[in-house]
Amino acid sequence: MIRQSDYEPVDVGGETFDAMVRATAARVPHRPALVDGSGGGGVTYAELVRRADRVAALLAERGLGPGDVLALWAPNVPAWAAVALGALRAGVAVTGVSPAAAEPELAAQLADSGAELIVCLPSQAAAAARAGARDVIAIGEDLLAARGPVPTAAAEIALLPYSSGTTGLPKGVVITHANLSTAIRQFQAGLRLSERDTIVAVAPFAHIMGFLPNLAVPLAAGATVVTMPRFELAGYLALADRHRATVLIGAPPLIAALVRHAPDLPAVELIVSGGAPLGAELQRAVAARFPHAAVGQGWGLTETTCGATMPDRDRGTVPVSVGRVMPNTELRVVERELWVRGPQVMAGYLRRPEATAEILDADGWLRTGDLGHVDADGNVFVVDRIKELIKVSGYQVAPAELEALLVSHPDVADAAVIGRPDEARGEVPVAVVVATGPLEEATLIAWAAERSAPYKRLHAVRFADAIPRTPSGKVLRRVLAEEPAMVG
Repeated sequence: MIRQSDYEPVDVGGETFDAMVRATAARVPHRPALVDGSGGGGVTYAELVRRADRVAALLAERGLGPGDVLALWAPNVPAWAAVALGALRAGVAVTGVSPAAAEPELAAQLADSGAELIVCLPSQAAAAARAGARDVIAIGEDLLAARGPVPTAAAEIALLPYSSGTTGLPKGVVITHANLSTAIRQFQAGLRLSERDTIVAVAPFAHIMGFLPNLAVPLAAGATVVTMPRFELAGYLALADRHRATVLIGAPPLIAALVRHAPDLPAVELIVSGGAPLGAELQRAVAARFPHAAVGQGWGLTETTCGATMPDRDRGTVPVSVGRVMPNTELRVVERELWVRGPQVMAGYLRRPEATAEILDADGWLRTGDLGHVDADGNVFVVDRIKELIKVSGYQVAPAELEALLVSHPDVADAAVIGRPDEARGEVPVAVVVATGPLEEATLIAWAAERSAPYKRLHAVRFADAIPRTPSGKVLRRVLAEEPAMVG
């Protein structure tokens, strides 16, 4: 059975992201578009467009245009948006590089994407050159020095984000201008952002979750984006309070921290979790802590330009559900795997036709690799990743389920569960936990055992300072699995 969206269809393609921002700037030129959360000032919509024009002119002077790629390697700062918009206006595709990328990772992405130019912070310029960058421009006044005409070049490809690599080597995901502009409209149908909204952007803009709901959708709607170069909980909460944030978007660990550490935040109207499943107990706790806000989850992949389902601004989502299918989007369940089809689905992987064919069929259905189901009311539920299920004596154990349980413990800030080889059972679940207070391994194992089936019982707990995650919040289980303490 194919599940259709309950939302009214949105326009597909047409007006580009750059054009959307320019229309907003014409309507509210003096409204703050971006505010530097580290204290570096703000940028109005009129100034954002002016800076994007100067970047576009600079790229044209350097001979870049349609078919070329610009790598953007920087944390979340206002300049990130101006560079990206300028490149898109010049017809140059943007590949965002994680601000935490090491030089070998940067070198691999530059080579694979074929980037002609990298824009980065002045402190990163030497590393960019060592990584093999063909041309390097440091963020600063030189970016705005060009005085030539502003190009308006048409191109097909807008973004080349790289998949997280949790199921293999990172691959360039081809996001077209039609994918991007349609995805913005799809998100807007549920989030309904406006000029009265403010978002504190913590997910890196280089990642699709950071770029779409935290940057592109707000800028297209006339909202204000407060940038945060490096996440730090106290600083994030202070920015949300000071700037009267209306929408908070983050991974489950951040959502859990809101319950335990956030001030009242009376301006918040919507809290959205993404990147990994949010447990029912935690979602209810957030809703009780912020009764004036809707609480919900969203779900998608880099390959779906971030979104496949989403919460609604007014009602959030049913606990555990990741929301409803986005406009213009279809969903079906094939042997428990969720398949998605819609205009936001990527054009394919860059120069990898075989990998594209493995995930995208001839009819446009994307095999997401996520297990889930849809209830009679159209609420979508994601259980876990197919390749991450733990097989215990023939039973399937979803790590995300145990992680949600562990995070509901009052002394657990974050948790990850992986499978450990076991001669008698095949595999057994073991956990890595970030504790907020004194906690014994045996005590936590017993606590979890009281709340889950016997075959889901944890066989070991290791305490750590942090859980390795992707920028979107997905647990890097392969990193944990390589640690001797977890496999012995």
